[in-house]
Amino acid sequence: MMHDLGIAKVRTDGLFLNADAGFDCKALRSVLGCHGVVSNICINKRNGTPNNTVVDELLYAERYTIERTNAWMDSYRTVLNRFETTVRNWESWNYIAFMVILLRKCLRKRKV
Repeated sequence: MMHDLGIAKVRTDGLFLNADAGFDCKALRSVLGCHGVVSNICINKRNGTPNNTVVDELLYAERYTIERTNAWMDSYRTVLNRFETTVRNWESWNYIAFMVILLRKCLRKRKV
């Protein structure tokens, strides 16, 4: 991944990677650190070794929100399978899915 970013002339210093505990390993943290990427990787409790790394819980919670929204988007078959052949139609279906998600959330809050 870092090689491809280098070929594309994308600077990595100052970027951050927000990942779940499945990516918690010394090798990945080392590679990211060498390239100046800030790692916000949730600590894997099954690793067995104590870890001094700091995890930004607010940033990690934001990651969860994004992942959940992506899962909701995947529930809309037209968006997931991309039946549409034009970008305009595909974008329109995405906007419709976003509106449905927002309306469901607003209605849920209203009931409480």
